Amino acid sequence: MHPLNTVKGAITTGVVLAVIIGIALSYWMTNTAGFHGASLDRWLHILSGVTWIGLLYYFNVVQTPGLAAAAADKGGPGGAGITKYVAPRALLWFRWAAVATWVTGAFYLATAYGEDKVVAAFTLQPGFRVIGVGAWLGTIMLINVWAFIWPNQKKILGIVPATDEEKAAARKTAGRASRINFILSIPMLMCMGGQAHGLPF
Repeated sequence: MHPLNTVKGAITTGVVLAVIIGIALSYWMTNTAGFHGASLDRWLHILSGVTWIGLLYYFNVVQTPGLAAAAADKGGPGGAGITKYVAPRALLWFRWAAVATWVTGAFYLATAYGEDKVVAAFTLQPGFRVIGVGAWLGTIMLINVWAFIWPNQKKILGIVPATDEEKAAARKTAGRASRINFILSIPMLMCMGGQAHGLPF
């Protein structure tokens, strides 16, 4: 089976290519083939974070406005295809990418700086305030995904039974939690980049 024909094949091919390039660069730069543990942790954190935040932006910038436009178009095809086929799959990747991002971020912080620095970040101690604020924003976003967005999306998508009134309330709650995460992601990304490269202002 051609790797470009399936998502699994493309992911596997991308990971294998990244590992080969990583080992080659490591050998080229240090004459030693292998991955540095913290580099691998950081790469996995970035990869899962791009997946999570990419889907968050897709939901807020593309899907939600698109579904609103589909609902307003009385003669159009509606949004049933999106809600039946696309949204459940996107939400599966979204919620587990959120977990992977948080876990790999905490693991990277512990391996790169030491386990005590995880506490330093979350207690906003000097030298770790920038990454600490980013970590707190990411934690709030993770909680929103699992406590507000996913339980309400299950009602909206018909995964769990809900009345029309419950679905309407679920749309409002999930929409607000998603929009809050969208807003929080902007300063969160600034803090994540700012820890290593300095704040932009």
